[in-house]
Formats: sequence, structure tokens, C-alpha cells
Amino acid sequence: MKEKDEVRAKKHLGQHFLKDEGIALEIVKSLKHTHLYNKILEVGPGMGVLTKYLITETAFETHIIDIDWDSIAYLKKNFPILENRIIEGDFLKLDFENLFNNESFAVIGNFPYNISTEILFKVLDHKNQVPEVVGMFQKEVAERIASKPRNKAYGITSVLLQAFYDIEYLFTVNENVFNPPPRVKSAVIRLARNKVQQLDCNEKLFKQVVKAGFNQRRKTLRNSIRAFKLKPEFLAHHYLNQRAEELSVADFVALTNMVEVN
Repeated sequence: MKEKDEVRAKKHLGQHFLKDEGIALEIVKSLKHTHLYNKILEVGPGMGVLTKYLITETAFETHIIDIDWDSIAYLKKNFPILENRIIEGDFLKLDFENLFNNESFAVIGNFPYNISTEILFKVLDHKNQVPEVVGMFQKEVAERIASKPRNKAYGITSVLLQAFYDIEYLFTVNENVFNPPPRVKSAVIRLARNKVQQLDCNEKLFKQVVKAGFNQRRKTLRNSIRAFKLKPEFLAHHYLNQRAEELSVADFVALTNMVEVN
């Protein structure tokens, strides 16, 4: 029954369930900024391999959310201590405004790979309530999120998330520790909220400039952001002769301030 439940959930969510207890414990112990919160929300707990260690190895008030009814039923039966802290629903539709009375909380999970980036952008929308995230991702996605400038993996996701979070690639996870095994390697990363409360530029315009730059990443920024009108004094700036992947978050903030706001 358990394996059938897991396979059915995987087909619905694109999720691969971790079965290695040692890795599960290592993920839980990767939470380092615990002085900033006392609640944690686990996303996509499946059959509770992480949940077990969140309950037994930490002092967090643990809450879990899963969209799959079979997983919810299993967790209610096997983790009765969490009965009033189990949310059946879609994390991407979760009402953060009223969640935990606006108290800070961490997010952790072996995230469904088909929505893992969306999970982080949901977090980013509520960055001041979520000081830390530890999660399992497809390896290439994890590399993209954590990548620094002048790397092939560095892109839109890297810049937008690193604007507000310090991101660390923690460790790689092989395929054989999952049920069912994915066709790719996985990785665990940690996001820790940095001290930036707001960017020193128009944040909506910042996103537009970053996306435009990377949407034509082989071109210099002079060409990839040509749809934007630059202030005359910046038309010869050296940023325009570079590609998007060469610019840091701070550089993109500066570039955004070079653009005329209509």
C-alpha cells in the first residue's frame, strides 16, 4: 500500500520520496539560523522521512503541508502529534498573510521538482516572514539558484533570489536514495535571508531588466536591454558591453538605475 501511495503521489506531483534516513537527518540539521524563528513548515512531506526528524531532533513547532490526500491520511495516522498542524492544500496557494499570525518561520522539504522554483518565488514574495529555507532540488536547478556571476548556470533565478537571500549549495544526492529513483541527481541548498530590506532601485523595473538581459544572454546588454531607454549619461557605460551573466546583483541594481522610468 505504501509504495502504491508513493508512486501515485509522484505521478501527481513530480515528487520522488527520500528513503535514506541519514540524508534526511542531514537535511534537518542543515537548518542553521534557528534563532530567527520557532516554527517550521515542511512542504511535501510524503511519508514523513523528514517530518520524523523535525519532531525528534529539533525544538521547532512543526507544521506540514501536502496536496496529496494519501500522504495526509498516512501522516495523520503515523504522526498524531501533528494532527492540528497538518495542512491539506497547495503551498503555492497558501495564504501567508494569515499564516502563523505573521510570525517568522522556516521552510524545509524534499520539494516536488516540477514546482520547486515556484516554491522559492512564493517564499520570495514573503521574504520578511521566511528567514531560512532548506530544500532538496534537482541538481541543475540547485546549481542555478546558488550560482555566482560568470558561471553558465547563473541566470534570472540566481539574481532575483540572491538579491534577498544568501544561498549555499550544501551537498549532492544520488538517485538511488529515492523511491522511485529520478533520472537525475539531486542537491540540497540553504537560503538565508540577508540584510537587504529593499533594493536601491525600482524593484519592478529591476526584475524586468534582469529578465530582459538573460532572455538574450548571448548578446551584450547593449542589445539585450535595448527595449529600455537609458539615461544619456550612461550610454557608454561598460556594463552595456558585458553579458548578463557577468553582472552581480549590485551591478543589476546599478544598471536598473541607469534606465529611464517612463
